[in-house]
Amino acid sequence: MRREVPLAITAIVGFALIIVYFIPHPPFNHSRDFFEDLFFIIAAFAIWLGCLNLLKVNADKVYLKKKGWTFSIVVWFGFFLMVIVGFWEGRGFMNPGTTFYYLYDKLYYPLNATMFSILAFFVASASYRAFRARNKEATILLIAALFVMLGRVPFGYYLSSWLPEGWRLGNITDWIMDFPQTAAQRAIMIGIALGIVSSSLRVLLGLERTFASGE
Repeated sequence: MRREVPLAITAIVGFALIIVYFIPHPPFNHSRDFFEDLFFIIAAFAIWLGCLNLLKVNADKVYLKKKGWTFSIVVWFGFFLMVIVGFWEGRGFMNPGTTFYYLYDKLYYPLNATMFSILAFFVASASYRAFRARNKEATILLIAALFVMLGRVPFGYYLSSWLPEGWRLGNITDWIMDFPQTAAQRAIMIGIALGIVSSSLRVLLGLERTFASGE
C-alpha cells in the first residue's frame, strides 16, 4: 500500500496534466489552475524540506568533525543570518537600501561570481581532455573549437584581416555556430526530449523501480 498510493497519485496527476496540455478547454482548463496551485504548495514544502536537509547534513559534519566541517559552520551562520534579517525587515526585505539587500548584493553576488570562476578551471580541464586529437571525430572537434576561439577574440580578427570578406575567422566562426553547432544542438535537444518522455512514462506507469521502491 505504501507503494501503490504514491504511484496512483503520480499517475493520475501526470496524465491529467497531459490531457490539460493537449485539450486546453473547459472543464480541463479549470483543473489546470487547481493542479498549479497544488504544485506551488508542494514546492513550498519542498523548499522547507531542502533547507532542513541542508542544516541536518552540515550539522552532522560538524558533530562528526568530518573533513571541511568548519565550512559547515559558515553555512549555518549564513543561513540563519539571512533568514533572521529577512523576517525582521518584512515584505520589503529585497528593496534597495535594506540590510537584506545589502547582504545579498555584497555577499551573495561575489560568492556566486567566485563559484563560476572556479567552474571555469573545471571547464578548461574538461576541454583539454575532450579536445585531444585521439581519433577523427576528436580532431574535427579540435579544429572547430580552434576556429571558434580564434574567431571570438581580436587576435583572430587581425590574424585573418588580409583574407577576403567571408573567409575571415570571424565569418567561419559564425558559420560554424549557425549551422553545424545549431544542428548538433537540436539533435541533442531531441534526444533529451525523447529521454524525458520515456522516463516520464515509466514513472507514470509505475515501471520505474527506483521511484517505486523509494530508493
